[in-house]
Amino acid sequence: MTEAFEKVKIARSNKRPTASDYISNIFTDFFELHGDRRFSDDGAIIGGIALLEGRPVTVIGIEKGHSLKERVKHAFGSPNPEGYRKALRLMKQAEKFSRPVICFVDTSGAFCGIGAEERGQGQAIAECLMEMMTLKTPTISIVIGEGGSGGALALSVSNRVWMLENSIYSVISPEGCASILWKDSSKAELAAESLRLTAADSLEGGLVEEIISENNLGSDTFYAGLKEKLVNELIVLSSVSKEELTENRYLRFRAIGSGKKSED
Repeated sequence: MTEAFEKVKIARSNKRPTASDYISNIFTDFFELHGDRRFSDDGAIIGGIALLEGRPVTVIGIEKGHSLKERVKHAFGSPNPEGYRKALRLMKQAEKFSRPVICFVDTSGAFCGIGAEERGQGQAIAECLMEMMTLKTPTISIVIGEGGSGGALALSVSNRVWMLENSIYSVISPEGCASILWKDSSKAELAAESLRLTAADSLEGGLVEEIISENNLGSDTFYAGLKEKLVNELIVLSSVSKEELTENRYLRFRAIGSGKKSED
């Protein structure tokens, strides 16, 4: 098995901490908010208001769950349009009250059922991309497992994007890529290597700013270290004006693929 496909297997493990684990171990006084005010509440995305060392923040996470029952409840971490619209509602609310936004990303991709398409899946993702780019508040996104396709990117247009060392970030799943290129999903291992989907590949390509070590993953020490990183990063991001935040975010994404790195 190639190293890239090993990372895929690890990223998909149901033993990895999920978004709700990060929220409960890093933040205090989390108050979950529900619904997109248009259709329903989507269990694949959880979000609300919390405190980070006493500072109000908005936290949004794509939740997979651990057990089969939990995974079914959360649609295996594949959000419907109402999930993305809920996330966008919470982000705009955060902007209104000057709260930073922190997103935990873990999805193989947005839900691809007929109902999701009928309710505007593509438009919901596009609106998240557009609105996050101009959000006048600090934003940080962390890929904690799978970062799959537009379903992950919808919550990753941030000032800072981090990845755990065994997480993946890709435009398509290895199986989907193999099915398209070779008409054979069994060649997923080869596809994984070609997609350059590991954290190291993403760092090299300028897609992320930092790789977070998974030493003691899930322990109090691990969460304390990540909490400290978030606190320190928000101090840095909060020291610049709203105009600089949006401009730096724009330049960050414009620099991807150009061989240059944005300076912010």
